[in-house]
Amino acid sequence: MVEGMQMREAAERILFAETLEEKLRLAPKAISDDAPGAAIATPERPGRPKELRIHAKGVRVDFPGIHRLDDDRERGVMLHFLANHELLAAELMALVLLKFPDAPKEYRAGVYEAMREEQMHTLMYVRRMRECGIEFGELPVNDYFWRIIAPMETPMDFVTRLNLTFEQANLDFSKHYASLFRQAGDNSTAAVLEKIYQDEIGHVGHGVKWFRRWKEQGGSDWESYRKMLSFPLSPARAKGLAPFNAEGRRLAGIDEDFIRHLEICDQSRGRTPVVNWFNPNAESHAMSGRYQPTKNELSLEQDLEMLVTGWCRKDDVAILRKPPSREHLAELKRAGFDLPELVTIADLRERKLGGLRPWAWSPDASALLKEFAGQMSPRVPWHWREASPAEWFSKVIGIRLEELLGLGEESGTICRTVDEALAAVERCLESGQALAKAAFSHAGRGHKRINSESPEEPTRNWLKNTIAAHGSVIIEPWLERVTDFSALYEMGAKGEVELIGLTVMDNDAAGRFQGSRVSPKWASMLDPEVAAFLHREAKVMKWYQEKIPAALAKLLPGYVGPLGVDAMVHRLRDGSLALKHVVELNVRMTMGRVALELLKKSAPNRMGRLKILRKDRAGDVSSLGGGTLQGGAVILNDPGQASEFLAVWEVM
Repeated sequence: MVEGMQMREAAERILFAETLEEKLRLAPKAISDDAPGAAIATPERPGRPKELRIHAKGVRVDFPGIHRLDDDRERGVMLHFLANHELLAAELMALVLLKFPDAPKEYRAGVYEAMREEQMHTLMYVRRMRECGIEFGELPVNDYFWRIIAPMETPMDFVTRLNLTFEQANLDFSKHYASLFRQAGDNSTAAVLEKIYQDEIGHVGHGVKWFRRWKEQGGSDWESYRKMLSFPLSPARAKGLAPFNAEGRRLAGIDEDFIRHLEICDQSRGRTPVVNWFNPNAESHAMSGRYQPTKNELSLEQDLEMLVTGWCRKDDVAILRKPPSREHLAELKRAGFDLPELVTIADLRERKLGGLRPWAWSPDASALLKEFAGQMSPRVPWHWREASPAEWFSKVIGIRLEELLGLGEESGTICRTVDEALAAVERCLESGQALAKAAFSHAGRGHKRINSESPEEPTRNWLKNTIAAHGSVIIEPWLERVTDFSALYEMGAKGEVELIGLTVMDNDAAGRFQGSRVSPKWASMLDPEVAAFLHREAKVMKWYQEKIPAALAKLLPGYVGPLGVDAMVHRLRDGSLALKHVVELNVRMTMGRVALELLKKSAPNRMGRLKILRKDRAGDVSSLGGGTLQGGAVILNDPGQASEFLAVWEVM
C-alpha cells in the first residue's frame, strides 16, 4: 500500500487530471478506503488534455469491416475509438467512488479494482494504436458514455447503465473482434481484446452481484433491468454490434431467462425510429364512427400484427397490441429476420421519432398516433395526419381513378338505393352475371355474385342491408378471372408517385384474397399467354409506370405513403384476353407491398409467396414453418397465440 494513500485520492487523480500520463498512472493495487470524504457533485466533464477533451457532438468513428483489418491506419482508428471508451469507463468508475462515498465498502472495492483494469485497457490500446501510427488524441472523441452514465443518482444506476449495458455489450464485441484480428494475422491486437474480454466478464459479474442485491425482490432479473432503464437506453444496448455471445454472459453469472430475452431484443442505434402500426380494419373505421369490430376483425388485428416486420427496417419501432412469445421471436431471429423494436404506446412517450407509418391513415390510426405529432423533426416525410377522406377507403376511389384514366366503360356503377342497384344488376345480367361490392369492403370480402337464378328477395335484402351500413354498393359485370395482379406505389410529400413493384395475387374463386407471389422478374410468375398479352397488347408497363402514377398524383392531393392498384386479366366470351386496369385502389399498405418488402429481406434472385391461412384449416402447424429467409417457409405470427389467422412467408 502506498503510504497514506486513500482510494479517494486515486479516484480524484483519474477523474480530474488534465494529462494523459497522470490519468493512466496505475492506481496502487492495495489502498485504504478509510476516508472516502464527502460526496461530490457531478462535473460537466472529466479532466482531459486539450486534444482529448470530450464534446457533445464528437465525430462518430465507424468500425472497419473485416476486409480492412489488415490496414494499420484503419486498425488505429478503431483502437482510438475503443481507447476513449475505456478511458471514459475508468473516469466514470472514479466518479462513482467520489459521488457515492457511503456505498458498501465491498462494492467500492470492486469498482476500484475495475477502475485499475480500465486504466490498463486504455494503456494497452494506446500502445497498440501507436504501433499502428496513430496517437491518442489525433482523432476527435465523443462523450456518449459520460452523458448517459454520469447523471446517475445511485450506484444501482451505474450498475445498470455501465456494467449491465455497455460492458455487457462488450462481451460480444471484444470476443468477436479478437477472433477477426486473429484471422487477419494481427495477434497483438487480438491479445489485447482477449485480455479485455476476460476482464469484462468480471466487471459484468460484479454488476450482476450488486444488481441482484439492490433490485426489488420478487421480479426476474430481466424485468427489473428493463424497468431500471430509460430512453435512450434500452436492453438492446446491452448487445454489441457482433454475434451474440451467450457463453460470456453465463460466465458473468447472467441467468438463462435474461439471456434468452436479450438475444431477441432490438432497438434503433442512431436513426430516429419510424413508428409502424398494423390497423387492417381501416375501411370499417372509415365507414362509421360507431364501428364495433366483430370477433373475426379483432382476430385479424391481433393475429397478424407481426406483419409489420415485413415492411419495418431493423431500427424502426412497431407498436403491438400483444407481443409474441419470446420463443417465437427467437425463431424469427433464427430464420434471419432483423426485428424492429417491439413496443407499446406508453414506451414511445417523450421519445424523438422519425415518422409515423400506420397500415392506413384511417380514424383509428389518426386518433392513436396524435399524441406523437410533436415528437418529430419537420424534415421527416411521414408526419401525423388527420384521417384520410372516407371515400379514399371505399370502392368509389377506384372508380374515380378509372374515370381519370378514361376507362369509364370498365367502371362499375355506384348505387345508393336498392332500386338503383337492382337496375344496374339487370343491365349486367343482359350479358352475363353481376358482382355487387359493399363500398367499404376489402380483400374480396363483402361481395355478392348475382346471376339470373339468384333468388330475388335475398338479393334485395342483401342490397338493402349493405347500403344501410356502407352508404352505397358498386355493381359491375362478373368477369371470368384469369390472373389477378397488383401494382404497388409509394407517394412522396411532393406528390411524386414511384412504382415499387408488381405482384401476382392468389385469390379464391369468389375473388377473396389468399396470398401474394413476388419475384425479381414479375413476368416469370405469369402464364406465357398472359405475359405475352400484357406486354405486347395491353402495354402493361406504360400504364402502371406512367399513366396510373400521373393520375394518382391528381386524385390524392396531400397523401404521403403506400398505395396499391389491384388489376385483373380476364377472358372475354370469344376466348381472347382483356385487362381490367383498376379493380380497386387501396390508399394504404397492402399485403402485396408486405410481400415485396419481405422479398428484399430474403435471399437474392429468389421468388417468394405470402399466404394468409385460416388456422383451423391449416392442418399441422408445425409443418408450415421451419424455413429461413434463405429458403423455405416461415410463420410470421406466433402460432401459439393466434386464434384464427396465420401469416406464412415462403422463399422459393
